[in-house]
Amino acid sequence: MVGERDRLFVALMLAPIFFFLIFFYGYPTLFNLYNSFTDLNLMGLKKGGEFIGFEHYAELLTSRDFFRVLWNTLFWLTAVSVSIRLLLGLLLALLLNSEVLRRYRLTTVSRVLLLVPWATPPIVAVVVWRWLLDGRQGIVNDWLMGLGLIDQPIAFLASIHTVWPALILIIIWNTLPLVTLTFLAALQSVPPELLEAAEMDGAGVFNRFFHVTLPHLMPTVVVMTLLLIFWTFNNFVYVWLATGAGPGLFTNVLATEIYIKGFIDFELGFSSAVGMVMAAMMGVFGLFYFRYVAMREFRDIL
Repeated sequence: MVGERDRLFVALMLAPIFFFLIFFYGYPTLFNLYNSFTDLNLMGLKKGGEFIGFEHYAELLTSRDFFRVLWNTLFWLTAVSVSIRLLLGLLLALLLNSEVLRRYRLTTVSRVLLLVPWATPPIVAVVVWRWLLDGRQGIVNDWLMGLGLIDQPIAFLASIHTVWPALILIIIWNTLPLVTLTFLAALQSVPPELLEAAEMDGAGVFNRFFHVTLPHLMPTVVVMTLLLIFWTFNNFVYVWLATGAGPGLFTNVLATEIYIKGFIDFELGFSSAVGMVMAAMMGVFGLFYFRYVAMREFRDIL
């Protein structure tokens, strides 16, 4: 067990980090919280905003548009894309860890190819995919028409019927390799003797996976799920560069709503209120992460 002197030493070593965290994150958060109670306007920064209390928050809670933005963020941007990445990442990791690729000596090649999307900056990835999915010059439409699957080009990023699947496709292509490689590392840490013992006891492939491999992967799955939620929930780049929150405001999410309200409508006070709601929701995820992941890692110190 760690003694009191060791705990004091750890606390002293961590004190500078907490100071900078409070300075760089605590003060801006409190300043943004104050602005959310004012009618601050981008064109009147020097004048400042007048205190209006909870008017912005009341407007948020009674706005149908805000709940549509919240639905887009929680369901399409976060729940759907995270679920698909977890499933596909696990399946790809199992494929990369299989004997089939080793037998044909394709393990190294497949892993190098997997790194290409991950090494592509998100901005570049979005620009490339916008060209590929373009309704007039996109190569995807050429392929689909060549295969006879469609009769006329589809504006994937301009139609309400295809924009969310296309946007999720871009996100998955760019971020799936990280999930896959994380699960692959976890798969390679499964003790071989456990799998051999299960096989000797008569367990088939599926039984070995669900009763040996999957329980061993669960801590990694939990951590990866929480990290993907963090990275996806507040993401601005993919939605704004791919669709500009359009068509119309059909793909508007919380991150783009903050930008639109603050820098297009000039309503910095309202934008701050949306930001605080978003920060509060992320804080819930943060508490969950600390309770179920970080506490387990630092149990000996605490």
